[in-house]
Amino acid sequence: MEKLKRSELFGAALVPITGALVKRYNKCLSFIGTAPTQLSSFHIDAMGWSPEIAEEKDDFLYLNSGEANPNAIILSPKQNDKPAYSPFHSFDREIMELVFKQHKHTIKDITRDAAICIDLDQYIDAFYEPEDLLKYNQVTVDFHVVEDLYTVQQKQLELVKEFQQEDNFLDENLHLKILASARKHGDLRQRTLKMDSVDYKTSSFYTKAFGGVFVFRKKGSGKNILIFESKTAADKVKTTSTTQAFHIEDQRFYNALATEKMIVLDPEHSVLSGYFERVQKIIFLSHLKEVTHSYSDILENSNVYKRYLNRLSADARKQLMILDRMQANTKNANVLDVEGGLTTEVLACIQIPTPDLPMHVQELVWKLIVKTTTYKDPLFLYWYDKETFYTTYNSWDKSYQSWVIKLIKQNTWNS
Repeated sequence: MEKLKRSELFGAALVPITGALVKRYNKCLSFIGTAPTQLSSFHIDAMGWSPEIAEEKDDFLYLNSGEANPNAIILSPKQNDKPAYSPFHSFDREIMELVFKQHKHTIKDITRDAAICIDLDQYIDAFYEPEDLLKYNQVTVDFHVVEDLYTVQQKQLELVKEFQQEDNFLDENLHLKILASARKHGDLRQRTLKMDSVDYKTSSFYTKAFGGVFVFRKKGSGKNILIFESKTAADKVKTTSTTQAFHIEDQRFYNALATEKMIVLDPEHSVLSGYFERVQKIIFLSHLKEVTHSYSDILENSNVYKRYLNRLSADARKQLMILDRMQANTKNANVLDVEGGLTTEVLACIQIPTPDLPMHVQELVWKLIVKTTTYKDPLFLYWYDKETFYTTYNSWDKSYQSWVIKLIKQNTWNS
C-alpha cells in the first residue's frame, strides 16, 4: 500500500481529522447509535467515512443504522468534491455533491464550531425482501446539527427581543442569560444554522444491501433486472413479467442486459479506447508460468514480450491469435465471426456499456463487467471497484503493481 500512497492513489483525497474535530465526530457517532472511536486522529472521505475507524471497529458499515438507513457526517467544507471510498450505494457521492451544491455556505458556517449528521432516508425503515430495492425511488437527505445550534440560536434571538422591549435592558438577570449564552456558544444571531432537506431521485444503482445487488430499472415496457452477489438472496426473488433476478455467476444476465439495450459488443470502440489492449495483456499474463523478467519489461518491451509469447502452449497462443485477428479487423462488419467463436477471452475484451446510456448507468454497467470478468482491466478495476482493487493489490507481483500504478497515473480520472 505504501507505493499506492506515495503515488497518491490511496488516501490522498481524504481529509485529516484531529483535535476538536475528533470530539465532534464522536458526538455524531453517538447520535447515530455507534460507539465513539478511541483514535486521536484519522481521515474521512466525502461521506465522513474513515478507513482507520472501519479497521478499528472491524466494520466497514459502521455509519449505517441497518442496511436501509445509511448515514453520513460532515465535519469540514474540505469534504466537498472528495470521493466516497466505501459507498453503500453507487449514488452516494452524487448525493454528497448535491448536498454541498445546495448548502455550501451553510455548511461552511455550521462547521466553524459544530458537526452535521446526515440521514439518508428513503422512507423504508428496513429491507424485508430483495424486491424492496425497487421501491427505492427517492432519497430524502435530512440534517441534524450536533449541539442543536439552531435551537440555541432561536433562544438567543428570543432573549435579544425580550431585552429590547420596554425597560428590560435594566434587567440584570436577562443580561446574565444573554452573556452566558454568548460565552458558551458565541453570537449566533447572524449565523445560518438550518439546512432544508434535499431530495435525490434514484434510477439504476448498486447497493451493498442483501450482500450486494445491481439494480437496473426498466425503461418503458422493459423489465427490471436485479443481479445479486449472494445466491441465497437471488433465489428468494421470482421472475415476473416486470422483473428478472440473477445470481452474479449466472452469465444469462448479459443477454437480459443486451435485450434492455444496456450492454453491447463493440470491438472497434474497445480497441480505440485502449480497453481491448489492456485486457489482452492481462489474458497474456495469465498464461505465464515462470518469468525471469519484471512484468513491466514483459509488457512494455516487444522483444521480451515475443520471447515469452513463444514459450506458451499451442492452445494459449491460439487464444491470443484469435484476439490479434479481431483487433486487426475491428472495422470489418463481420469481425465477430472469428475462428473459435465468442470465447470468454473475446467477450472480456469487447463488451461495453451502450454508449448512449446516462453516464451513471454506464459506470454501473462497467462496475458489473469488472466484477464478473475473469480477466480484469486493472485501470477499470481502480476506477469502478476500488474496494476490490485495494483488496487484491497486495497479492500482486511487485513489478505488476508498479506497472498498474504507472498505467493509472497515465490515465487521469476524477475518482
